[in-house]
Amino acid sequence: MPRNPDHERLERLEAALLTMPRLRREIFLAVRLDAMSYEDVARITGLSVRAVERQMARAIAHIGYHLRHGEAPPPRRWRRK
Repeated sequence: MPRNPDHERLERLEAALLTMPRLRREIFLAVRLDAMSYEDVARITGLSVRAVERQMARAIAHIGYHLRHGEAPPPRRWRRK
């Protein structure tokens, strides 16, 4: 019996969420599932609004990569040598 494509997508989404750092996952879920504003999340977490925006951008990129490739993206190094 073939698997439902929506079921596979949900499994990959869940796997992507589980491979995220805890704070990033909580921020993503608070904004997307609980419909909290970035300002509300920033106030609760003690982060700046800009930091919440960055975490959301990273979470969305992480999920997108995971849905396309089926695995967590490789870690990125931001430091310049």
